[in-house]
Amino acid sequence: MSRSALRTLGLDFGTTNSVVATTHDGVTDVTSLDAPDGPAAAFRSALCFWEDDAGRGALACEAGPWAIAEYADFPQGSRFLQSFKSVAANPAFEHATIFEKRFRFEELGRLFLKKLAARAHGAFEAADRIVVGRPVEYAGHRPDSALARTRYDAMFGAIGAEVHYVYEPVAAAFSYAARISEPATILVADFGGGTSDFSVVSIDVPGATRRCVPLGHAGVGIAGDRFDYRIIDHLVLPILGKGGTYRSFDKLLEIPAGYFTDLGDWSRLALMRNRRTLAELEKLRKSASDPDAIGRMIALIEQELGFKLYEAVDRVKRDLSAADSANFRFSGGGLAIEANVTRADFEAWIAPDIARIEAAIDRALVTANVAPADIDRVFLTGGSSFTPRIRRIFTDRFGETRIASGGELSSIAHGLALIGQEADLAPWAA
Repeated sequence: MSRSALRTLGLDFGTTNSVVATTHDGVTDVTSLDAPDGPAAAFRSALCFWEDDAGRGALACEAGPWAIAEYADFPQGSRFLQSFKSVAANPAFEHATIFEKRFRFEELGRLFLKKLAARAHGAFEAADRIVVGRPVEYAGHRPDSALARTRYDAMFGAIGAEVHYVYEPVAAAFSYAARISEPATILVADFGGGTSDFSVVSIDVPGATRRCVPLGHAGVGIAGDRFDYRIIDHLVLPILGKGGTYRSFDKLLEIPAGYFTDLGDWSRLALMRNRRTLAELEKLRKSASDPDAIGRMIALIEQELGFKLYEAVDRVKRDLSAADSANFRFSGGGLAIEANVTRADFEAWIAPDIARIEAAIDRALVTANVAPADIDRVFLTGGSSFTPRIRRIFTDRFGETRIASGGELSSIAHGLALIGQEADLAPWAA
């Protein structure tokens, strides 16, 4: 098949959002995906389950913005699951229990892909080759990349077309190369919901045999979701009992930290709504020094308020990207929080995460064997790249004039679709 006749699809399966792009006859376009409020480029990486009337134990499911709409209509009768990509490399994650039914990661992934493809106007069915982005470093503590690959294969193998994997920042570099005509050494910094990934890429002139040559990569499982956790940790968890105590026989013990870790993790919060966890919390409430705090935690879980909490956190993050202070507001489940947050506060909370991100940038430069002075351009992409503290990492190191951005939500999918047109994908494969 000639290159011009080849239909390629780039899929940026993101922790927060997923984006699809296609290339055919030399034209690359981001695919418009059906949504309740009209076509959109980004498809929320989320699932919503509810009990189906078809039969005992039967479940219905929706994905993306349709999942959000279903949740909004009936939150207490739904299970809303988001950021599930973040458990792909987690060996401790075996399954999610939803309405007493167990789902492995790849089963959740296949459900999500089926719903996404149904909203993509036949783009998946028409593709001869599908190129999927993957992070340089997966999210989680001691992520197992081999396990993630096995799960990805089981998930994407259901598509049917030829599937390849490419590092997400390399795809963004390929997309950025389409915008420039001069040779350049660029550092791509991709900030998503679950991971921050960096690639150093040498770009040659248009028409070169191999225009983009990856020189080095690094990544860290820290990004927007971790920043969310810092906000929840400071503003919400203390009101739910974090730092409190409970009585066990004649001892006063600190409430186990694991509950609060799960509460601040979007991929785990919805899964806390199960009989075992709720029974444990009810037992804890009866022995807690502050039983009302544990009661609020139980209400947050039982009333399926995770998405509402996510919206409140995301809103204050966006506001802090545009102003020096913002109001955090959240109410529900007997919980009412209103607090003023300054950008200085937020930046102090995420300081340990920024340090790890900067260390990953250093590793990328070292593996590429280049110095900061050798970088001609820094291309920032991904939703979390809008965070002022993130941008300041690069302006401090490289200067404002070397910073480029644009297509923050679409550049990876765009680049993946372009890479799919290459005769030999081996140099790009991750």
